Amino acid sequence: MIEGLKNFSLEGRVALVTGAGRGIGLALARALAAAGAHVIINDLRKETAEEACHIIEGEGGSASPAVFDVTEFAAIDAIVDDLAARHQRLDILMNNAGILIRAPIETHALPDFTKVIGINLNAVYAMARACARPMKKQKSGRIINTGSVMSVSSRPGVISYVAAKHGVVGLTRGLAAELGPWGITVNTIGPGYILTEMNRHVLGTPFEQQVIDRTPLARWAAPEELTGAAVFLSSDAASFVTGQILMVDGGMTSNAILVETQDLGMAS
Repeated sequence: MIEGLKNFSLEGRVALVTGAGRGIGLALARALAAAGAHVIINDLRKETAEEACHIIEGEGGSASPAVFDVTEFAAIDAIVDDLAARHQRLDILMNNAGILIRAPIETHALPDFTKVIGINLNAVYAMARACARPMKKQKSGRIINTGSVMSVSSRPGVISYVAAKHGVVGLTRGLAAELGPWGITVNTIGPGYILTEMNRHVLGTPFEQQVIDRTPLARWAAPEELTGAAVFLSSDAASFVTGQILMVDGGMTSNAILVETQDLGMAS
Protein backbone atom coordinates (compact mmCIF):
# COMPACT_ATOMS: atom_id res chain seq x y z
CA MET A 1 0.00 0.00 0.00
CA ILE A 2 1.20 3.54 -0.76
CA GLU A 3 2.61 4.97 2.48
CA GLY A 4 0.26 7.98 2.48
CA LEU A 5 -2.80 5.75 2.18
CA LYS A 6 -2.05 3.52 5.17
CA ASN A 7 -3.81 5.96 7.49
CA PHE A 8 -7.06 5.26 5.64
CA SER A 9 -6.92 1.51 6.21
CA LEU A 10 -9.43 -0.02 8.62
CA GLU A 11 -7.73 -3.42 8.76
CA GLY A 12 -8.36 -5.15 12.08
CA ARG A 13 -11.12 -2.73 13.10
CA VAL A 14 -14.67 -3.69 14.09
CA ALA A 15 -17.46 -1.35 13.01
CA LEU A 16 -21.13 -1.31 14.01
CA VAL A 17 -23.45 0.38 11.50
CA THR A 18 -27.06 0.98 12.51
CA GLY A 19 -29.80 0.94 9.91
CA ALA A 20 -27.37 -0.77 7.53
CA GLY A 21 -29.73 -3.12 5.71
CA ARG A 22 -30.23 -0.87 2.71
CA GLY A 23 -29.80 2.62 1.30
CA ILE A 24 -27.23 4.93 2.86
CA GLY A 25 -26.49 2.54 5.73
CA LEU A 26 -25.63 -0.31 3.39
CA ALA A 27 -23.41 1.94 1.27
CA LEU A 28 -21.52 3.04 4.39
CA ALA A 29 -21.15 -0.54 5.62
CA ARG A 30 -19.83 -1.71 2.26
CA ALA A 31 -17.25 1.08 2.24
CA LEU A 32 -16.00 0.30 5.75
CA ALA A 33 -15.71 -3.38 4.82
CA ALA A 34 -13.84 -2.52 1.62
CA ALA A 35 -11.39 -0.51 3.74
CA GLY A 36 -10.72 -3.63 5.82
CA ALA A 37 -13.11 -3.47 8.78
CA HIS A 38 -15.34 -6.28 9.98
CA VAL A 39 -18.79 -4.69 9.82
CA ILE A 40 -21.67 -5.54 12.14
CA ILE A 41 -24.87 -4.92 10.20
CA ASN A 42 -27.75 -3.69 12.34
CA ASP A 43 -31.29 -3.77 11.02
CA LEU A 44 -34.76 -4.45 12.39
CA ARG A 45 -35.29 -7.38 10.02
CA LYS A 46 -33.13 -10.50 10.13
CA GLU A 47 -33.56 -11.17 6.41
CA THR A 48 -32.45 -7.65 5.47
CA ALA A 49 -29.40 -7.75 7.73
CA GLU A 50 -28.35 -11.15 6.44
CA GLU A 51 -28.79 -10.09 2.81
CA ALA A 52 -26.58 -7.05 3.45
CA CYS A 53 -23.93 -9.37 4.92
CA HIS A 54 -24.11 -11.58 1.83
CA ILE A 55 -23.55 -8.54 -0.39
CA ILE A 56 -20.48 -7.48 1.57
CA GLU A 57 -19.07 -10.99 1.70
CA GLY A 58 -19.63 -11.31 -2.05
CA GLU A 59 -17.42 -8.24 -2.45
CA GLY A 60 -14.65 -9.85 -0.40
CA GLY A 61 -15.51 -8.12 2.87
CA SER A 62 -16.34 -9.41 6.34
CA ALA A 63 -19.72 -8.83 7.99
CA SER A 64 -22.14 -10.25 10.55
CA PRO A 65 -25.77 -9.38 11.36
CA ALA A 66 -27.09 -7.81 14.56
CA VAL A 67 -30.86 -7.63 14.66
CA PHE A 68 -32.17 -5.17 17.25
CA ASP A 69 -34.19 -1.99 17.61
CA VAL A 70 -32.05 1.06 18.42
CA THR A 71 -34.93 2.48 20.47
CA GLU A 72 -34.99 -0.48 22.88
CA PHE A 73 -33.08 1.68 25.31
CA ALA A 74 -33.24 -0.73 28.25
CA ALA A 75 -31.47 -3.41 26.17
CA ILE A 76 -28.92 -1.35 24.23
CA ASP A 77 -26.13 -1.53 26.82
CA ALA A 78 -26.30 -5.32 27.06
CA ILE A 79 -26.53 -5.71 23.27
CA VAL A 80 -23.44 -3.59 22.67
CA ASP A 81 -21.51 -5.27 25.50
CA ASP A 82 -22.26 -8.64 23.93
CA LEU A 83 -21.16 -7.51 20.48
CA ALA A 84 -17.92 -6.02 21.83
CA ALA A 85 -17.18 -9.19 23.80
CA ARG A 86 -17.96 -11.44 20.85
CA HIS A 87 -15.62 -9.52 18.52
CA GLN A 88 -13.12 -8.71 21.29
CA ARG A 89 -13.26 -5.01 20.45
CA LEU A 90 -15.43 -2.23 19.00
CA ASP A 91 -13.66 0.51 17.10
CA ILE A 92 -16.29 2.32 15.04
CA LEU A 93 -19.93 3.24 15.55
CA MET A 94 -21.74 4.53 12.49
CA ASN A 95 -24.96 5.98 13.95
CA ASN A 96 -27.09 5.91 10.81
CA ALA A 97 -30.60 4.64 11.67
CA GLY A 98 -33.30 7.27 11.24
CA ILE A 99 -36.78 8.09 9.99
CA LEU A 100 -38.62 11.04 8.48
CA ILE A 101 -42.29 11.95 8.94
CA ARG A 102 -43.57 14.66 6.60
CA ALA A 103 -46.46 16.73 7.95
CA PRO A 104 -47.37 20.38 8.56
CA ILE A 105 -47.44 21.47 12.18
CA GLU A 106 -51.25 21.35 12.27
CA THR A 107 -51.29 17.59 11.67
CA HIS A 108 -47.89 16.61 13.07
CA ALA A 109 -49.07 15.16 16.36
CA LEU A 110 -46.84 15.01 19.42
CA PRO A 111 -46.53 11.18 19.32
CA ASP A 112 -45.12 11.41 15.79
CA PHE A 113 -42.78 14.23 16.81
CA THR A 114 -41.62 12.15 19.77
CA LYS A 115 -41.10 9.10 17.54
CA VAL A 116 -38.79 11.00 15.20
CA ILE A 117 -36.81 12.49 18.10
CA GLY A 118 -36.62 9.04 19.70
CA ILE A 119 -35.03 7.37 16.70
CA ASN A 120 -33.05 10.24 15.19
CA LEU A 121 -31.64 11.76 18.39
CA ASN A 122 -32.30 9.74 21.55
CA ALA A 123 -31.15 6.49 19.94
CA VAL A 124 -28.02 8.22 18.62
CA TYR A 125 -27.15 9.15 22.20
CA ALA A 126 -28.04 5.69 23.55
CA MET A 127 -25.84 3.95 20.99
CA ALA A 128 -22.95 6.38 21.51
CA ARG A 129 -23.19 6.00 25.28
CA ALA A 130 -23.18 2.21 25.05
CA CYS A 131 -20.33 2.02 22.55
CA ALA A 132 -18.22 4.49 24.53
CA ARG A 133 -17.69 1.88 27.26
CA PRO A 134 -15.65 -0.63 25.22
CA MET A 135 -13.97 2.25 23.37
CA LYS A 136 -12.86 3.77 26.69
CA LYS A 137 -11.28 0.46 27.67
CA GLN A 138 -9.38 0.45 24.37
CA LYS A 139 -8.58 4.16 24.75
CA SER A 140 -9.59 4.65 21.13
CA GLY A 141 -12.72 4.81 19.01
CA ARG A 142 -14.61 6.55 16.26
CA ILE A 143 -18.26 7.61 16.54
CA ILE A 144 -19.78 9.01 13.35
CA ASN A 145 -23.34 10.30 13.43
CA THR A 146 -25.50 10.83 10.37
CA GLY A 147 -26.77 14.38 10.21
CA SER A 148 -28.30 16.17 7.24
CA VAL A 149 -28.49 19.48 5.45
CA MET A 150 -31.36 19.87 7.93
CA SER A 151 -28.72 19.91 10.70
CA VAL A 152 -27.78 23.45 9.68
CA SER A 153 -30.84 24.67 7.75
CA SER A 154 -34.56 23.98 7.50
CA ARG A 155 -37.62 23.69 5.30
CA PRO A 156 -41.36 23.42 5.97
CA GLY A 157 -43.12 20.14 6.67
CA VAL A 158 -40.34 18.22 8.46
CA ILE A 159 -40.09 20.07 11.76
CA SER A 160 -39.34 17.03 13.93
CA TYR A 161 -36.62 15.88 11.55
CA VAL A 162 -35.05 19.35 11.59
CA ALA A 163 -35.16 19.45 15.39
CA ALA A 164 -33.58 16.01 15.68
CA LYS A 165 -30.83 16.64 13.14
CA HIS A 166 -29.92 19.97 14.73
CA GLY A 167 -29.77 18.07 18.01
CA VAL A 168 -27.36 15.54 16.51
CA VAL A 169 -24.84 18.33 15.88
CA GLY A 170 -25.06 19.54 19.48
CA LEU A 171 -24.82 15.97 20.73
CA THR A 172 -21.77 15.37 18.54
CA ARG A 173 -19.96 18.36 20.03
CA GLY A 174 -20.90 17.43 23.58
CA LEU A 175 -19.74 13.84 23.11
CA ALA A 176 -16.52 14.98 21.46
CA ALA A 177 -15.68 17.18 24.44
CA GLU A 178 -16.43 14.44 26.95
CA LEU A 179 -14.91 11.44 25.20
CA GLY A 180 -11.79 13.05 23.78
CA PRO A 181 -9.56 12.21 26.78
CA TRP A 182 -10.03 8.50 25.96
CA GLY A 183 -8.90 8.93 22.37
CA ILE A 184 -12.48 8.73 21.04
CA THR A 185 -13.42 11.09 18.23
CA VAL A 186 -17.03 12.02 17.50
CA ASN A 187 -18.11 13.64 14.24
CA THR A 188 -21.17 14.07 12.04
CA ILE A 189 -21.58 13.55 8.31
CA GLY A 190 -24.14 15.94 6.80
CA PRO A 191 -25.58 14.36 3.64
CA GLY A 192 -27.36 16.46 1.06
CA TYR A 193 -30.18 14.98 -0.96
CA ILE A 194 -29.32 11.35 -1.69
CA LEU A 195 -31.17 9.29 -4.26
CA THR A 196 -32.10 6.01 -2.57
CA GLU A 197 -34.81 3.44 -3.15
CA MET A 198 -36.96 5.16 -0.53
CA ASN A 199 -37.15 8.47 -2.38
CA ARG A 200 -37.18 7.42 -6.02
CA HIS A 201 -40.82 8.49 -6.04
CA VAL A 202 -39.63 12.11 -6.32
CA LEU A 203 -38.04 11.50 -9.71
CA GLY A 204 -39.72 13.69 -12.30
CA THR A 205 -41.45 15.85 -9.69
CA PRO A 206 -40.99 19.59 -9.07
CA PHE A 207 -39.22 18.76 -5.79
CA GLU A 208 -36.49 16.84 -7.63
CA GLN A 209 -35.82 19.90 -9.75
CA GLN A 210 -35.95 22.25 -6.76
CA VAL A 211 -33.11 20.29 -5.14
CA ILE A 212 -31.10 20.39 -8.36
CA ASP A 213 -31.67 24.15 -8.70
CA ARG A 214 -30.50 24.80 -5.14
CA THR A 215 -27.39 22.59 -5.36
CA PRO A 216 -24.26 24.10 -6.97
CA LEU A 217 -23.28 20.68 -8.36
CA ALA A 218 -26.78 20.63 -9.89
CA ARG A 219 -27.74 17.05 -9.11
CA TRP A 220 -28.73 14.59 -6.41
CA ALA A 221 -26.04 12.33 -4.93
CA ALA A 222 -25.71 8.56 -4.94
CA PRO A 223 -25.34 6.85 -1.53
CA GLU A 224 -21.80 5.80 -2.46
CA GLU A 225 -20.76 9.46 -2.55
CA LEU A 226 -20.94 9.57 1.26
CA THR A 227 -18.49 6.75 1.71
CA GLY A 228 -15.26 8.71 1.35
CA ALA A 229 -16.23 10.91 4.27
CA ALA A 230 -17.22 7.86 6.33
CA VAL A 231 -13.94 6.02 5.75
CA PHE A 232 -11.93 9.18 6.41
CA LEU A 233 -13.64 9.92 9.73
CA SER A 234 -13.33 6.26 10.76
CA SER A 235 -9.62 6.08 10.02
CA ASP A 236 -6.34 7.24 11.51
CA ALA A 237 -6.26 9.94 8.84
CA ALA A 238 -8.86 11.78 10.98
CA SER A 239 -7.16 11.14 14.32
CA PHE A 240 -7.20 14.86 15.24
CA VAL A 241 -10.67 15.62 13.84
CA THR A 242 -13.48 15.68 16.40
CA GLY A 243 -16.64 17.63 17.15
CA GLN A 244 -17.10 18.50 13.49
CA ILE A 245 -19.86 18.26 10.89
CA LEU A 246 -18.59 17.32 7.44
CA MET A 247 -21.17 18.37 4.86
CA VAL A 248 -21.46 16.15 1.79
CA ASP A 249 -24.20 18.13 0.10
CA GLY A 250 -22.95 19.27 -3.30
CA GLY A 251 -22.59 22.78 -1.89
CA MET A 252 -26.27 23.21 -0.99
CA THR A 253 -25.74 24.67 2.48
CA SER A 254 -23.17 27.16 1.17
CA ASN A 255 -25.64 28.50 -1.36
CA ALA A 256 -28.17 31.11 -0.26
CA ILE A 257 -30.06 31.38 -3.55
CA LEU A 258 -31.13 29.18 -6.43
CA VAL A 259 -28.33 28.35 -8.85
CA GLU A 260 -29.04 30.13 -12.11
CA THR A 261 -26.45 28.49 -14.36
CA GLN A 262 -27.81 29.94 -17.59
CA ASP A 263 -27.61 33.51 -16.28
CA LEU A 264 -24.00 32.86 -15.30
CA GLY A 265 -23.21 31.68 -18.79
CA MET A 266 -22.49 28.17 -17.55
CA ALA A 267 -23.65 24.84 -18.92
CA SER A 268 -26.71 23.55 -17.10
